[in-house]
Amino acid sequence: MISYIIGSIPFGYLIVRLTAGADVRDTGSGGTGATNVTRRAGKMAGVLTLIPDVFKGAAAVAVARSILGLSIFAQGAHIGPSLPNAGWWVAIAGVAAIVGHCFPIWLGFRGGKGVATGVGVFFMMAPWAVAGAGVVFILIVLLTRYVSLGSITATATLPVLILLVHFLIKPVGGFQYLISAALAGGSLIIFMHRANIERLLQGTESKFK
Repeated sequence: MISYIIGSIPFGYLIVRLTAGADVRDTGSGGTGATNVTRRAGKMAGVLTLIPDVFKGAAAVAVARSILGLSIFAQGAHIGPSLPNAGWWVAIAGVAAIVGHCFPIWLGFRGGKGVATGVGVFFMMAPWAVAGAGVVFILIVLLTRYVSLGSITATATLPVLILLVHFLIKPVGGFQYLISAALAGGSLIIFMHRANIERLLQGTESKFK
């Protein structure tokens, strides 16, 4: 519940409401994330949305680890004293933060797509995988100018990177918890992009300028 509440803080909505006096959900894709905020209120507002959205994902994992008595900044989903199901609780907390961003109780369960919050969550668990997915995101956006396509592709890449590292390079700490969170959180993020996917297939998706 705590992680959901943290994730549901609607920074994008609040920033646009304060700076432009409007509901960001009435613009573009209808989300509360940084890309849509940028379209409605400018690049600075987008940056001011992106940073706290990432931070709240990281904070949700940090709070869960702290409550469980685990190391806050160590990699993996379960690092620290052996506690029953601790790794699962950390994984659930991370996914709950993404759910909170996508379905915030404060806005009638109509929020953003969870990308930035997901970055914060998995930066705390697997920063190397986030870095790899970030490279994929940048390349896709530079080549196509579609932020949505970059987000979808990077999200799908994250669990693949975790699997490859675990089986081909070295075992990943808390692998079962981490991959479960990556698959669950990633599936939700991609689901939230379903309208973008439809527009991409139809060739009507807006490009980022």
